[in-house]
Amino acid sequence: MEWKNHLKTINHHKRLVMELCFKVGLYRQGLLHDLSKYHPVEFLVGAKYYQGTRSPNAAEREHRGYSAAWLHHKGRNKHHLEYWIDYGLDEGHYMTGMKMPKRYVVEMFCDRVAASKNYRGEAYTDGDPLAYYDHSRDHYLIHPDTARLLELMLRMLRDSGEEAALLYIRYRILRNPEFPY
Repeated sequence: MEWKNHLKTINHHKRLVMELCFKVGLYRQGLLHDLSKYHPVEFLVGAKYYQGTRSPNAAEREHRGYSAAWLHHKGRNKHHLEYWIDYGLDEGHYMTGMKMPKRYVVEMFCDRVAASKNYRGEAYTDGDPLAYYDHSRDHYLIHPDTARLLELMLRMLRDSGEEAALLYIRYRILRNPEFPY
Protein backbone atom coordinates (compact mmCIF):
# COMPACT_ATOMS: atom_id res chain seq x y z
CA MET A 1 0.00 0.00 0.00
CA GLU A 2 1.14 3.50 -0.87
CA TRP A 3 -0.56 5.24 2.06
CA LYS A 4 2.29 7.71 2.69
CA ASN A 5 2.40 8.84 -0.93
CA HIS A 6 -1.40 9.03 -1.06
CA LEU A 7 -1.47 11.12 2.12
CA LYS A 8 1.19 13.42 0.68
CA THR A 9 -0.84 13.82 -2.54
CA ILE A 10 -4.14 14.63 -0.83
CA ASN A 11 -2.45 16.99 1.62
CA HIS A 12 -0.76 18.80 -1.27
CA HIS A 13 -4.04 18.99 -3.20
CA LYS A 14 -5.90 20.27 -0.15
CA ARG A 15 -3.25 22.93 0.43
CA LEU A 16 -3.44 24.09 -3.21
CA VAL A 17 -7.24 24.33 -3.10
CA MET A 18 -7.08 26.15 0.23
CA GLU A 19 -4.64 28.72 -1.18
CA LEU A 20 -6.85 29.30 -4.24
CA CYS A 21 -10.02 29.52 -2.15
CA PHE A 22 -8.37 32.01 0.20
CA LYS A 23 -7.35 34.19 -2.76
CA VAL A 24 -10.98 34.47 -3.87
CA GLY A 25 -12.30 34.95 -0.33
CA LEU A 26 -13.76 31.49 0.32
CA TYR A 27 -11.97 30.91 3.61
CA ARG A 28 -14.35 28.40 5.20
CA GLN A 29 -14.55 26.32 2.03
CA GLY A 30 -10.78 26.39 1.71
CA LEU A 31 -10.35 25.05 5.22
CA LEU A 32 -13.04 22.37 4.91
CA HIS A 33 -12.31 21.27 1.33
CA ASP A 34 -12.24 17.49 0.77
CA LEU A 35 -12.14 16.45 4.43
CA SER A 36 -13.94 13.25 3.43
CA LYS A 37 -10.73 12.09 1.71
CA TYR A 38 -9.40 11.28 5.18
CA HIS A 39 -12.38 8.99 5.94
CA PRO A 40 -11.41 5.29 5.79
CA VAL A 41 -13.85 4.59 2.92
CA GLU A 42 -11.90 7.02 0.74
CA PHE A 43 -8.43 6.97 2.25
CA LEU A 44 -7.91 3.19 2.21
CA VAL A 45 -9.00 2.97 -1.43
CA GLY A 46 -6.67 5.86 -2.28
CA ALA A 47 -3.78 4.09 -0.58
CA LYS A 48 -4.54 0.76 -2.26
CA TYR A 49 -4.91 2.16 -5.78
CA TYR A 50 -2.42 5.02 -5.56
CA GLN A 51 -0.51 5.69 -8.80
CA GLY A 52 0.53 9.31 -8.44
CA THR A 53 -0.49 10.38 -11.94
CA ARG A 54 -4.27 10.06 -11.75
CA SER A 55 -7.08 9.58 -9.29
CA PRO A 56 -7.03 6.25 -7.45
CA ASN A 57 -10.81 6.22 -7.90
CA ALA A 58 -10.31 5.53 -11.61
CA ALA A 59 -8.18 2.48 -10.80
CA GLU A 60 -10.73 1.25 -8.26
CA ARG A 61 -13.46 1.70 -10.87
CA GLU A 62 -11.47 -0.32 -13.41
CA HIS A 63 -10.86 -3.10 -10.88
CA ARG A 64 -14.30 -3.30 -9.21
CA GLY A 65 -16.60 -1.86 -11.87
CA TYR A 66 -17.44 1.13 -9.63
CA SER A 67 -15.67 3.32 -7.12
CA ALA A 68 -17.01 3.16 -3.58
CA ALA A 69 -14.59 5.96 -2.66
CA TRP A 70 -15.98 8.24 -5.38
CA LEU A 71 -19.60 7.49 -4.46
CA HIS A 72 -18.79 8.42 -0.86
CA HIS A 73 -16.83 11.52 -1.87
CA LYS A 74 -19.24 13.08 -4.36
CA GLY A 75 -22.16 12.65 -1.98
CA ARG A 76 -20.43 14.73 0.71
CA ASN A 77 -18.73 17.51 -1.24
CA LYS A 78 -20.92 20.22 -2.77
CA HIS A 79 -18.17 21.45 -5.09
CA HIS A 80 -18.67 18.38 -7.31
CA LEU A 81 -21.25 18.75 -10.06
CA GLU A 82 -22.29 15.15 -9.40
CA TYR A 83 -23.55 16.18 -5.95
CA TRP A 84 -26.15 18.34 -7.72
CA ILE A 85 -27.66 15.67 -9.99
CA ASP A 86 -31.34 15.10 -9.23
CA TYR A 87 -34.62 14.37 -10.94
CA GLY A 88 -35.81 17.33 -12.96
CA LEU A 89 -39.21 18.95 -12.64
CA ASP A 90 -40.07 18.71 -16.34
CA GLU A 91 -42.23 15.99 -17.85
CA GLY A 92 -40.53 12.62 -17.61
CA HIS A 93 -38.55 13.57 -14.50
CA TYR A 94 -35.21 12.70 -16.06
CA MET A 95 -31.97 13.01 -14.13
CA THR A 96 -30.46 16.45 -14.67
CA GLY A 97 -27.86 18.79 -13.29
CA MET A 98 -29.28 21.34 -10.86
CA LYS A 99 -27.97 24.90 -10.70
CA MET A 100 -25.11 25.07 -8.21
CA PRO A 101 -24.64 28.01 -5.83
CA LYS A 102 -21.89 30.34 -7.09
CA ARG A 103 -19.54 29.64 -4.19
CA TYR A 104 -19.50 25.91 -4.98
CA VAL A 105 -18.89 26.52 -8.69
CA VAL A 106 -15.91 28.66 -7.68
CA GLU A 107 -14.67 25.93 -5.32
CA MET A 108 -15.07 23.44 -8.20
CA PHE A 109 -12.90 25.74 -10.32
CA CYS A 110 -10.25 25.86 -7.56
CA ASP A 111 -10.45 22.08 -7.20
CA ARG A 112 -9.89 21.54 -10.92
CA VAL A 113 -6.93 23.92 -11.01
CA ALA A 114 -5.36 22.24 -7.97
CA ALA A 115 -5.94 18.73 -9.37
CA SER A 116 -4.30 19.73 -12.66
CA LYS A 117 -1.32 21.19 -10.80
CA ASN A 118 -1.07 18.09 -8.64
CA TYR A 119 -1.16 15.56 -11.45
CA ARG A 120 0.66 17.57 -14.16
CA GLY A 121 3.45 18.80 -11.88
CA GLU A 122 6.08 20.83 -13.69
CA ALA A 123 4.25 20.34 -17.01
CA TYR A 124 1.18 22.26 -15.74
CA THR A 125 -0.11 25.18 -17.81
CA ASP A 126 -3.08 27.45 -17.15
CA GLY A 127 -4.84 25.77 -20.07
CA ASP A 128 -4.77 22.31 -18.50
CA PRO A 129 -7.92 22.61 -16.33
CA LEU A 130 -10.00 23.70 -19.35
CA ALA A 131 -8.53 20.94 -21.52
CA TYR A 132 -9.42 18.36 -18.85
CA TYR A 133 -12.95 19.76 -18.61
CA ASP A 134 -13.34 19.78 -22.42
CA HIS A 135 -12.22 16.14 -22.56
CA SER A 136 -15.27 15.04 -20.52
CA ARG A 137 -17.83 17.81 -21.01
CA ASP A 138 -20.03 15.84 -23.41
CA HIS A 139 -21.15 13.38 -20.74
CA TYR A 140 -21.57 15.73 -17.76
CA LEU A 141 -25.03 16.24 -16.29
CA ILE A 142 -24.55 19.90 -15.42
CA HIS A 143 -26.96 22.82 -15.36
CA PRO A 144 -26.35 25.14 -18.35
CA ASP A 145 -25.80 28.19 -16.10
CA THR A 146 -23.32 26.27 -13.96
CA ALA A 147 -21.48 25.08 -17.07
CA ARG A 148 -21.32 28.63 -18.47
CA LEU A 149 -19.89 30.01 -15.22
CA LEU A 150 -17.31 27.25 -14.88
CA GLU A 151 -16.29 27.58 -18.53
CA LEU A 152 -15.98 31.37 -18.17
CA MET A 153 -13.56 30.96 -15.27
CA LEU A 154 -11.57 28.19 -16.99
CA ARG A 155 -11.25 30.23 -20.20
CA MET A 156 -10.20 33.29 -18.22
CA LEU A 157 -7.53 31.22 -16.49
CA ARG A 158 -6.24 29.93 -19.82
CA ASP A 159 -6.35 33.29 -21.58
CA SER A 160 -5.40 35.76 -18.82
CA GLY A 161 -3.52 33.70 -16.24
CA GLU A 162 -4.18 32.68 -12.66
CA GLU A 163 -3.78 36.05 -10.95
CA ALA A 164 -6.19 37.85 -13.28
CA ALA A 165 -8.72 35.00 -13.13
CA LEU A 166 -8.69 34.90 -9.32
CA LEU A 167 -9.12 38.67 -9.06
CA TYR A 168 -12.04 38.55 -11.48
CA ILE A 169 -13.64 35.70 -9.55
CA ARG A 170 -13.22 37.43 -6.19
CA TYR A 171 -14.45 40.89 -7.17
CA ARG A 172 -16.66 40.43 -10.24
CA ILE A 173 -18.29 37.05 -9.61
CA LEU A 174 -18.44 36.48 -5.86
CA ARG A 175 -18.72 40.03 -4.51
CA ASN A 176 -20.93 41.45 -7.24
CA PRO A 177 -24.63 40.77 -6.62
CA GLU A 178 -25.33 42.02 -10.15
CA PHE A 179 -23.22 39.27 -11.73
CA PRO A 180 -25.55 37.41 -14.10
CA TYR A 181 -25.82 33.87 -12.77
